[in-house]
Amino acid sequence: MPARRLPSWAWVTGLTTGAIAAVAVLAVQATHGTRPVATAASPSPSASAETAAKPRPTAKPPTAVPSDSGTGRRIVYSLSRDRVWLIDASDSARRTFPVWPGTIDPDPGTYTVGTRSEPVTTGSDGVRIQHIVYFAAKSGVNIAFSHALDGSSPPPAPSGTQTGGIRTNKPDGTALWTFATTGTPVRVVK
Repeated sequence: MPARRLPSWAWVTGLTTGAIAAVAVLAVQATHGTRPVATAASPSPSASAETAAKPRPTAKPPTAVPSDSGTGRRIVYSLSRDRVWLIDASDSARRTFPVWPGTIDPDPGTYTVGTRSEPVTTGSDGVRIQHIVYFAAKSGVNIAFSHALDGSSPPPAPSGTQTGGIRTNKPDGTALWTFATTGTPVRVVK
């Protein structure tokens, strides 16, 4: 008796079912395997393939505490990053946030929180501010952290205006106010 041939639809159905089963098995295995991790560092467009293959040191993330900022409980203010860190006694950053500086920057160095003023007042830029934490003076201008009552960033200062307010957003300003008791060190770094 001659061998019977399977119809072509049976072959197609069998192969399709087998392929679907194989893909399902591979998908299950893939969910249990290692996953690639994206990194912030990437080779520059002009880098050669050989250079790109070698590991490159990554830059410090913008939120890393500056290494030259001292030790112990302190406020760190970076002039180049326009950023503040609140550092606890164990040298751990409790909070970090961007700030908007005035037109007069304090010189790099160590200061201490002096006067604090909680009531709402008008800043030198005409904006209603609160939670003012004074820590330095330069060229006859007091330098202090504060936040706008309405939470806004400061408008650009008119040319020639001298302002010493370092503005924060409202939640960060409230956290800074709570942290910055009188006598708290303020380390200003480049």
